[in-house]
Amino acid sequence: MDFLTVHGIHHTYFTKNSATTALSDVSLTVGEGEFVSFLGPSGCGKTTLLSIIAGLLKPAIGTVALEDKKVETTRQSIGYMLQQDYLFPWKTIEENILLGLKISHQLEPVKIKYALNLLEKMGLKGVELQYPKQLSGGMRQRVALVRTLATEPKLLMLDEPFSALDYQTKLKLEDLVSNTLKSFGKTAILVTHDIGEAIAMSDRIFLFSSSPGKLHKVFTVPKELREETPFNARSHEVYSTIFNSIWKELDSLEHANNC
Repeated sequence: MDFLTVHGIHHTYFTKNSATTALSDVSLTVGEGEFVSFLGPSGCGKTTLLSIIAGLLKPAIGTVALEDKKVETTRQSIGYMLQQDYLFPWKTIEENILLGLKISHQLEPVKIKYALNLLEKMGLKGVELQYPKQLSGGMRQRVALVRTLATEPKLLMLDEPFSALDYQTKLKLEDLVSNTLKSFGKTAILVTHDIGEAIAMSDRIFLFSSSPGKLHKVFTVPKELREETPFNARSHEVYSTIFNSIWKELDSLEHANNC
């Protein structure tokens, strides 16, 4: 049984004067503990598909199942991490990381201890009583990750979570997130425009074409890279080979769209 099954997804956005098909006949599966990336040109429906998988958007046609159950019934099993950290500025860091537990009525001593231990593992011990404005952008994203993991989601959705950070912080967070998710055996989907990020962090990469969004090709990241940290994977001799392959495919898609 596949952990996540996406079957025959078709979605169209309607306005008063037009209809735009964002996704057409998208089917894919993700295994438990697997880290996959959605990559493709702008407008290929990556974020739309992520919203459908998360149960935030209902597709016009098609189904999504998590552990053989309709995703609409398993929303509490899904965590979402976005480009912006969306921490509440008037709440302390501790209050922010416990927010998901509070909303889901899981604010129990053992859960609180788990969340605070996560904060320490992320190198943020001692910031519990501080406010978001007192932390750097990278620290805030680590807090956002703790808040997401505190509810112990089975599936983690990452929608360009590093794109607003400087390059050095981005590379450090890639390693931290990758190592954390591997240690917890989490299943994750990353939406990104960055080919290098997709290769460095993923087991497989789903490349989408646009107008409408379709699954164009699936790349399996070589084992040699999957065994490295994202930072070290970028300097591995195999890295450039798969990077060039994906680049050529992506370039051909963008060229076709411009013709």
